[in-house]
Amino acid sequence: MTKKLEGKVALVTGGSRGIGAAIAKHLAADGAKVAITYTKGADAAASVVAEIERAGGKALAVQADAVDPAAVKAAVEKTVATFGGLDVLVNNAGTAIPNKFEDATLEELDRVVDLNIRGLFFATHAALKHLNKNGRIINIGSCVGERNLTPGLAAYAATKGAVKMFTQSLAREVGDRAITVNNVQPGPIDTDLNPASGDWATPQKAITALNRYGTVDEVAALVAFVASPEAAYITGANLTVDGGTNA
Repeated sequence: MTKKLEGKVALVTGGSRGIGAAIAKHLAADGAKVAITYTKGADAAASVVAEIERAGGKALAVQADAVDPAAVKAAVEKTVATFGGLDVLVNNAGTAIPNKFEDATLEELDRVVDLNIRGLFFATHAALKHLNKNGRIINIGSCVGERNLTPGLAAYAATKGAVKMFTQSLAREVGDRAITVNNVQPGPIDTDLNPASGDWATPQKAITALNRYGTVDEVAALVAFVASPEAAYITGANLTVDGGTNA
């Protein structure tokens, strides 16, 4: 049976752990050749590649700091050179530095904007020169980009609101190439960055309708659907996978 993404090439930024690693593995399981970028943690990136290859897939890890435009451009070009093209870009690299806004350092504020906005801009800009017809750009936003109930995430929420508007706007620019641009907005997901056992977990869980954290695989499943041919008529959409946080 042909897999949904057979013959496709995907690049996942920040793909060495958490949501990014789960997305990379799911796209590979659906038949895509997958490249991931990572900043630190070469071992983690190598283990994602090894897991994909053990399952019969093809994968590549490229060290590239998401906030370095030259490194990001080189990673896109290496992906294209290695796998022969580019069909799917998943802008997953990003961070949250939970802190009350007035207590945050200027360095922390810069870091959140750099990774969540500038990094996403750099990767998208580089990828658009190579993306094939019927390509997919999938941004990983956040449910707090539409509605934020958690104190300490003001700057983060602002960047994810920007991702939402960028997604909607870019969708209008690239539709004539049959490229779709969508924004997958996770709610509280159990990762190293936001563990379900952490200090922040109780209030976040309490505002979901399902009274639990989500898993990285639940996010990856939605991304894989949006990447698939079945989702060809979905573009400029903000698709929330948040257990009802924004309900």
